[in-house]
Amino acid sequence: MTVSGIRPPKAILFDLDGTLIDSAPDITAAVNELLAIYGLPPLSLPQVTAMIGRGVRVLIDEAFAASGMALDGAALDKAERVMAPIYLRHLTGRTRLMPGASEAIAELHAEGIAMAVVTNKPERAAREVLSHFGLVERMGAVVGGDAVSRKKPAPDGLFMALERLGHRAIDTVMVGDSGTDVTAARAAGMPVVLVRGGYTRVPLEELGADLVCDSLHDLPHALNALNLA
Repeated sequence: MTVSGIRPPKAILFDLDGTLIDSAPDITAAVNELLAIYGLPPLSLPQVTAMIGRGVRVLIDEAFAASGMALDGAALDKAERVMAPIYLRHLTGRTRLMPGASEAIAELHAEGIAMAVVTNKPERAAREVLSHFGLVERMGAVVGGDAVSRKKPAPDGLFMALERLGHRAIDTVMVGDSGTDVTAARAAGMPVVLVRGGYTRVPLEELGADLVCDSLHDLPHALNALNLA
């Protein structure tokens, strides 16, 4: 239902990791498999969780740095190539939907709101995860970090998703879990809603979002109260 005098969004762009899915256990498994190849000890789930959100290359760089092995450009390129098949083996084994994700997407779809996923995760991986959980058919677009020249916090992926959906930034809301999503949304000229329970290292209230939701269960109602006028 629409709140009187309030114009809800026509489209929503979702972040993936930490927003729609809790993928940290799978990503940790992939990182530790990579580190083991280099003879390095495993990192903990909290350590890896703090590294998620800025793309696989940054994840690898930070994981090796935390293990005491800084990588130069060529070595990082090689580690990224080694990581690619490992990453694809750890997509859905331990990953779970965030609370309320399936219900919120079903409700928003029923309301006729266009939806897309904009993630720094490789697009093939993102589509596989969304397909596994039965969500890919609800998305009018899936934009991975490898589909654009600049990942979030740059707005490139958001602009690509808007083009594919056929909607304007002024009618669209970004839903994420971190400052990366806030920065990208602001650069794209759209409001942003953050959901608790993700991977941010900074309290959500300090990130400057338009709204903060306790969970995705609250998202449809919160969006109806978001004034885009």
